[in-house]
Amino acid sequence: MTIAVILVLSWVLLAYVIASTPTADNHWRLSYVLMAIGAPLLVWITWQHGFLFGFAGLVIGGLVLRWPVIYLWRRVKSLVGQ
Repeated sequence: MTIAVILVLSWVLLAYVIASTPTADNHWRLSYVLMAIGAPLLVWITWQHGFLFGFAGLVIGGLVLRWPVIYLWRRVKSLVGQ
């Protein structure tokens, strides 16, 4: 395993630890931090291991950060007009 894979797995573990702790703002500040850390990791793992690993990382990130993805999808739908 390379360092990129280990860091992505550590990011997932950190995200689940953060999700299990209660916060006053329902984890929104921490989800922005996770997105800021996860985006470069996603680019790095895609660059080192190819599209399949990058897509798997994108799906895993979407599962971990499901509410920001749901709100983004709702905003895109409202902008398109459906």
